[in-house]
Amino acid sequence: MQRYPRDMAGHGPDMPDARWPNGAKIAVQIVVNYEEGGENNILHGDAASEAFLSEITGAQPWPGQRHWNMETIYEYGSRAGFWRLQGLLTDILGKGGVTVYGVATALARAPQQVKAMREAGWEIASHGLKWVEHKDMSPEEERVQIREAIRLHTEVTGSTPRGWYTGRCSMNTVDLAAAEGDFAYIADSYADDLPYWVKAGGRDQLIVPYTMDCNDMRFAIQAGFTDGAQFEGYLKDSFDMLYAEGQRGRPKMLSIGLHCRLAGRPGRAIALRRALEHMAGHEGVWFATREEIADHWAKAHPPKAGPRPSQMDRGSFVEAFGGVFEHSPWIAEGAHALELGPHHDSATGVHNALARVFRAATDEQRLGVLTAHPDLAGKLAAAGRLTAESTAEQAGAGLDMLTDEERANFQQLNAEYVARHGFPFIIAVKDNTKASILEAFHRRIGNDRATEFAEACRQVERIAELRLAEKLDA
Repeated sequence: MQRYPRDMAGHGPDMPDARWPNGAKIAVQIVVNYEEGGENNILHGDAASEAFLSEITGAQPWPGQRHWNMETIYEYGSRAGFWRLQGLLTDILGKGGVTVYGVATALARAPQQVKAMREAGWEIASHGLKWVEHKDMSPEEERVQIREAIRLHTEVTGSTPRGWYTGRCSMNTVDLAAAEGDFAYIADSYADDLPYWVKAGGRDQLIVPYTMDCNDMRFAIQAGFTDGAQFEGYLKDSFDMLYAEGQRGRPKMLSIGLHCRLAGRPGRAIALRRALEHMAGHEGVWFATREEIADHWAKAHPPKAGPRPSQMDRGSFVEAFGGVFEHSPWIAEGAHALELGPHHDSATGVHNALARVFRAATDEQRLGVLTAHPDLAGKLAAAGRLTAESTAEQAGAGLDMLTDEERANFQQLNAEYVARHGFPFIIAVKDNTKASILEAFHRRIGNDRATEFAEACRQVERIAELRLAEKLDA
């Protein structure tokens, strides 16, 4: 089995209705990252100083040394920036509506700030044990850090975190966090504007995606914001686009990422205030914590039960889909051997895999599929020997309720068509009525064989598509 682990499909074109509370057109989710005191520092047992997300462009780690300028920039976040953001956000939003990504060791060095977070009704999610890279950690080392982060977070804040965001994560982070934390959500993803479910850590895990574009981190990178007006404009534009989608019946979530040492600076905080006042001035805006969004989504859109096609073993896959192309299980066998992934866990995805095998087959093999199809209203139908799918399809077009004259007409046309082309007349009867089927019969019977072979193959694919839609989309 070749299996591709990334989900390139997501919710797809028919995305779910978020059904935000009170008919809200958008959920706005504000994150305050509290990292100050948890960053890389030899005082914290790290090998070098911090070099990420600061005012120092192009900063590099200083192995074995403290970095005075870097430390004081981070200290600004805890000493001044946090209080500016806390006052601004409570002024506009009142109580609640904000999630803190709290680095556990940073929270342990911030009793006054933790008290203020709790008094403001903010959710405090876990941002890991330390604000460091995890990509080179072994799974066991990262597991130990997650466990210690949860322990320390609970000790410092008085509550076990219900949400998790590592940020500087590894390829193992989501699986490890899902297995260790029993979290309502994990935010280590930037893949969508809506929450979604994954299988991780042996369970159904809800992902509430985060953002790197509506994020003040862009003040600290070269391809980013240079002044507050750019940040303000981008936040407003993002809100306006998603709000308009919500007005059209497709509500989404807008994530906004803030850092105390970045957005807490005066020239950026005033721009943030203007952007949030713009949002708060609209009707139907839900300022929510991530915990609230996760609880709502779990209730409104629980994980789907049942096996996923891309994870089925060969026997189960063939049993489920071997009859989609009439009496041709070899097509399902070939599809199962393809590089399947989550993007195949839908009717469209399975159909694409099956159709690829059919299209790549020889003309002789495809002819075998065509000849496996029964005549319309033919002798097999009269004898009750059609497959269940064919029986239902022909009945749906009224071909099981023909008069003797109509049945004789169909049988004569079938005989003429097979004599001319060498395979039965094939049409997706679910797309047609008895009258349109007869019209197509008369129109196509005179085609040359190559034209009709191509048309019959297209119809076979369409029949398979309709069968899969009924089988899986329901």
